Amino acid sequence: MHTVKDVSKLAIKQWAEDDRPREKLLYKGAAALSDAELIAILIGSGNRNESAVELSQRILKDTGQSFSALARLTLHDLMNYPGIGEAKAISIAAALEVGRRRKAESPTERLKITQSRQVYDEMFHLADLNHEEFWVMLLDRANQVIDKIRVSSGGVAGTVADTRIIYKSAIQRYASSVILVHNHPSGNLRPSEQDIRLTKKLKAAGEVLEIPVLDHIIVTHHGYYSFMDEGNL
Repeated sequence: MHTVKDVSKLAIKQWAEDDRPREKLLYKGAAALSDAELIAILIGSGNRNESAVELSQRILKDTGQSFSALARLTLHDLMNYPGIGEAKAISIAAALEVGRRRKAESPTERLKITQSRQVYDEMFHLADLNHEEFWVMLLDRANQVIDKIRVSSGGVAGTVADTRIIYKSAIQRYASSVILVHNHPSGNLRPSEQDIRLTKKLKAAGEVLEIPVLDHIIVTHHGYYSFMDEGNL
C-alpha cells in the first residue's frame, strides 16, 4: 500500500478503491464524506466481491440508511457480512458509541425540563438497546437535570426497578423531583400492566418522601409515551 506521502501526488482515481475515502477525508475533511465512506474508513477493506465502500453501502441499505438501526446490530450481526471480522465489527461498534457519548455529554448549563419531548431526546440512546433498561432523571427545584442514573438492566421482556435504589440516589443528590425512563425494545408505545403498577408504587413513595415523580417516559424508535401527557400520573 502507498504511504500518504507517496500518494499525495496522485489523483483520487489512481488510488485503490478502498483507499479513496481516506484520500477524500485528507484533502476535503470528514464532512465531505458520505455515511458509507465514513464506515468504509472504519473497516479499511471490503471482501472478494465488494470494495469497502460497496460493503458499507450494503450494510447501510440493510439498516434503512440509519445509524440508529446500525447501532442496534450486535457484533455477531455485523460479522455475518463477508469481510467483516471481529476487529472490524468492534471498530464500527466503538465509533457509534463515541458518537452516542458525545451527544450525551452534559452541557455547561443544566438542561431544564419543561416538556416530555426533552426527556425523550435526552434519553433516546435507550432506543438503540435490544434489552430493557430503567433510568431515573434527578431534577432540582428549577426542574434542571442534576444527573441521570441507570437503575437496572434486564432482558428483552422487562426489567425491575428498586424503589429504594431510586430514592436513595435522589436523596443523596438532593433531588427535588424525579422523572422515570425506560425503553421498550419491541417498539410498543403502550405501558404494560407492570409499568403502570410500578409507576403508581414509585409515585406513592415519592409523595411520602416529598420527592415527586413528575413523569414516566417509555422510549422507542417509533416515538415515546408520557404518563403525564396521557393523564396517567
